[in-house]
Order: sequence, then structure tokens, then C-alpha cells
Amino acid sequence: MSKELIVLITLIVYITLLITLGYFGSRRTHNNTDFFIGGRTLGPFVAAMSYVASSASAWVMLGLSGLGYAVGVSAFWVVPGLILGHGFSWLWVAPRLQKLSHSEKLVTVTDFLIIDGTEATKKQIRIFTAIIIIFCFMFYVAAQLQAAGGTFAVTFNLPLTVSILLGGLVIMTYTMLGGFWAVSLTDTLQGSLMLIAAIILPTLALIEVGGIVDFWQNYSTVATVEQLSLGDSHSGIMLAGFIIGSMSIGLGAVGQPHLLTRFMSLKSGKKMRMAQIIAVSFIAISMTGMIILGMCGKIMVSEISNSEDIFFLLTDDLLPVVLGGIMVAAVLSAVLSTADSQLLVSASSVAHDLMGEADEGKSRLIVSRLVIVGLCIFAVVTSIFLPSDIFSRVLFAWNALGASIGPVVIMRLAGFKLRPKAILPTMLVGFSLTIVFFLRADAPGDFLERTVPFILCIVILYVTRRKQ
Repeated sequence: MSKELIVLITLIVYITLLITLGYFGSRRTHNNTDFFIGGRTLGPFVAAMSYVASSASAWVMLGLSGLGYAVGVSAFWVVPGLILGHGFSWLWVAPRLQKLSHSEKLVTVTDFLIIDGTEATKKQIRIFTAIIIIFCFMFYVAAQLQAAGGTFAVTFNLPLTVSILLGGLVIMTYTMLGGFWAVSLTDTLQGSLMLIAAIILPTLALIEVGGIVDFWQNYSTVATVEQLSLGDSHSGIMLAGFIIGSMSIGLGAVGQPHLLTRFMSLKSGKKMRMAQIIAVSFIAISMTGMIILGMCGKIMVSEISNSEDIFFLLTDDLLPVVLGGIMVAAVLSAVLSTADSQLLVSASSVAHDLMGEADEGKSRLIVSRLVIVGLCIFAVVTSIFLPSDIFSRVLFAWNALGASIGPVVIMRLAGFKLRPKAILPTMLVGFSLTIVFFLRADAPGDFLERTVPFILCIVILYVTRRKQ
């Protein structure tokens, strides 16, 4: 039996299981609240695994391993920043947002942003938030489809365009079937598979290069001076900017709608501690493991045209064919678990936020599914005709959403009385500045793009707040 056939059988079994879970999820989906946040009935384990699977995505499995291969030691600065960002989200944001979601019957993050204010102001915020979410998630989902396409292309020697179309079809099918419940159930399976991959592959790679003791010596012989340095090629104030910029990726965690909805969907805050431990531990293990995998890959494979392919190359070298097929499924898990969540949030921004509260029936579920189809089509086109590396595409969307939504989330949950008329301009400043800095020449660690818009928005909201 050929390698391709074994991997294909593994993937067919896996995808069939996902679609089956989607079908059972659809049986629990009767209205808007069920479709978008699972009726606020998720337990701590499912919520945590769904959160980390949605946040990790292909940029961890492929992007971070590729970053570790390309830049070396300095890639590790990303890890503490993301641990702090996700840790803050779970320890401080989650309990407050979960409680508020239940008491105020919130369905989407936009509901939280417009919790007070005039109808005219609420409408403006709804429209702008929907535009931001759909715009950013088009790039985000495109990155996931690019990863899915790359996976199929490398594994089965398919044309990239065909591979991207295939990935889009799978994602669209089971997301449409069951909504949030289907997504949460499949994310739990996918997250477990991703965690296994993040432990097994780096461990085998370390053994292959001589173990922990010989790892650094072997790496030093093949790496450049920049790859051996914690500061890449920077020094002085540029080094400080690089470190702060790299760690500042974590700021965006509090502004991701597809992650915040996990907090809103929790049934109870009583077992929050379990979810917090699972989520933060998963983030630390998976991200550290993927960077180590990339660095081991530098020892084993001296040159490759695309550093983000190192995951697949090491999978072929280190694992039997069947286990290799499971690792390919792990990559698809990373892709699917993020894309499905983002498609749902995009659907909710139209069907719930823009359509209003008038119609809770089947027509809104139909609109939701049509939005999912439309966004999938746009993401496929973007992925095919506007190629970019997965890491950069994801970080742009991550930073833009973080700067637009994150400051409002923090300031409102902190108890500040925000002026409704100040929220929309603040979000516009965060979104616009992120785009401006993204289009300019990179600062070390993308320092400006990741910090200035976020901090400035916090300041604006504080200055314009209602006095107590």
C-alpha cells in the first residue's frame, strides 16, 4: 500500500468523523443562540480545548515551526508574550465576560461593545465592527486555506489551487451543519490531536539530533550568528524594540471575537480554574514545541525553499506512514479549528448584529449559512490570487482585531464608564493605525504595529470616559 493511499484513508476517516460530529451538533441547533454560542452550555474542558484549538491554528503548527527554522533562537520571544496574553484573557477577562454574557443575554462580542448608548450609536458600532471582523477574517481564513492547500499539495502532489478548493469545501461543510456546537465538539478532537503532535514531533526530532545535551552543539554548527542570538541582528534600542514587539503579539488575544465567544459560551464560572489551566498549558507546550521542531529541522535539513514546509519534511523523516498521516490530520485540525470559528463569528456579525433582534427563526440561520459560503469563496480567491506566508497574514488580522476590539473589552470590563460616542472613533483609530504601520517598512519585531495602536486606544478611552 502506497504512502499516499495510507494518508488518504487516514484523512477520509478523520474528516468523516468531523462531519459526523457536525451532524450531531446540528441536532442541538434550534435558534440563533444555539448556532453562535452553543446556548451558553459549554463545560470547562470543551470550552478550553475549543479556545486553544481556535487560537493555535496553522500559524502555530506551520508558521511557528517555520519561524524557528528561519530565525532560530529569537523566535522564542513570541512564546512568553502569548502566554501572558492568553493567560490574562483566561484569568481576568473570562470570568467577567462569562458572568456578563449570562446576565445580559449577550450572543456576540458586538452585543458587549454596544451594551449602552443610543440606537443610532449602536447601529454605527454594529456596522463598523461587522466590517472589521469580515475584512480581517477574510485574510485569516485565507491563511488557513493556504495551509490546508499546502497540506494536500505536499501530501498528494495535487495542484495548489485544487488543494485550496478542497480545504475550503471541507471547512464550509461541517461549519454550516451544526454551528457552534459542531465547532466546539470538533475543536475538542482537533485540539487533542494538535497537542499530541506538539509533544511527539519535537521529542522525536530532539532524539534524532542527539538529544537535549547535543542539540545546542549541533545547532551551533549549522546556524548563522543571527539565528544563534536572542536579538536576531539587533542591538541597543533596536534590540529593545524587537523584544517588546515580539512579545506584544500577546496583546491581540483580548480582541479576538472567535476566542471571546468561548468565554461567553461557558455554562458556569464555577469550574473556570480547570479551563484556565488547560488553555494556558496548551499554549505554552504547543508553541514551544513547534519552535524547537523548527530548530531541529535546521540541523536535519540545511536548505528548503519555504521554511513553513519543515513540519511536513520532518514528519516524513521521523514517523511511519500511518503516524505521518495522523500528523497531517493534525495540521488540518489546526486549520479547520480556527477557520470554522472565524466563519461562525463572521456569520454572527451579519445575521445577528446587522439584522437585529426582530427575527430569531430559521431565516437568520439561513443567512448565517449563506455568509459562511460567501466568506469561504472570498477566502479561497484571496488565498489563490494573493499568496503570502501564513505567519504574516495571520498576524496582520490578529493585530488589527486586537487593536480595534481589545482596548474596549479591557476598559469596559475594568469598570470604566465609556462614552458610547467615543467607542467607534477609538476602534477606527486602532484599525487604521494597524493598517498604516503594516504597510510601512517593518520596525524590529513589528513593534509599532503591535503596540502603538493598542496603547493609544486605551489612552483615548480613558481620557474620554465618563467621570465617576
